[in-house]
Amino acid sequence: MRGMWKVIRRRWKYLTAKLSGRFEETADPKVQLEQAMVEAQDQHRRLVEQAASVIANQKQTELQLNRSMQELERINGTTRQALSMADDAARRGDTAKAAEYNQTAEAFANRLIATEKRVEDLKTMHLQAAQAAQQARTAVQQNASLLQQKLAERQKLLSQLDQTRMQEQLNTAMASLSQTVDQDVPTFDDVRAKIEAQYAKALGTAELSGQSVESRMLEVEQAGVNAEAQMRLDQMRLQMSLPRRARRARPSWPPVLARRSGGRASPLPPWGRGRCPKAPSWGQTRAWRLR
Repeated sequence: MRGMWKVIRRRWKYLTAKLSGRFEETADPKVQLEQAMVEAQDQHRRLVEQAASVIANQKQTELQLNRSMQELERINGTTRQALSMADDAARRGDTAKAAEYNQTAEAFANRLIATEKRVEDLKTMHLQAAQAAQQARTAVQQNASLLQQKLAERQKLLSQLDQTRMQEQLNTAMASLSQTVDQDVPTFDDVRAKIEAQYAKALGTAELSGQSVESRMLEVEQAGVNAEAQMRLDQMRLQMSLPRRARRARPSWPPVLARRSGGRASPLPPWGRGRCPKAPSWGQTRAWRLR
């Protein structure tokens, strides 16, 4: 039976420690900081109340001491007055009155002794109460300073907590850039690599296409079409009596003419030697080139 209770206690302690650790991990530091500050303020309030009680006790003892000392002076004066009256009665020969005054003086003397003892006790109590009150004041001042430091540090910790949360959010956002949100969603790096691969492939295909015979043939045909268009425009300008547009030198003529004439400079076509009344057609130009 004892072994079973021992096992149960161990299990309970283990569960308590585990739950406490889990609670500390999931607890909001901001809420815990507020709880700590509320507890510190409550402690300071209780300390102030206790210090006030100690100081009140010291004040009360001081009042009792002052009252006892006043009573002591009064009893002392009354005792002296009784002795003086007994002496006067004895001088007058009134022994009865003298005896009564002596008894009264003796009673006042007993009260005086008791009052003196009470005054001494009150002095001791007042000294102790004064020391306790001074300690209470010092404790309140120190605790107030600590509380002010905690309040100032609270603002600093709250700022650090906000910065920590923003940094955690930034870290999460940075980590999400290199991680996939789902298996069906590619990452930014994957998409970039795919686009770069397609772009490189397109550049390679265009480079190969530009070096083929078909591309050069298309280029020659396009050049012929452009030349024919320029000739047609020159013909229209001539008909409209407009100045002809200065043509750019075609670098393909001299090499072609040079090759066909055996390296010698070939003569210019008839319409290139001077002003022609009529611009040549594309067939005439081609025939002159192939001559």
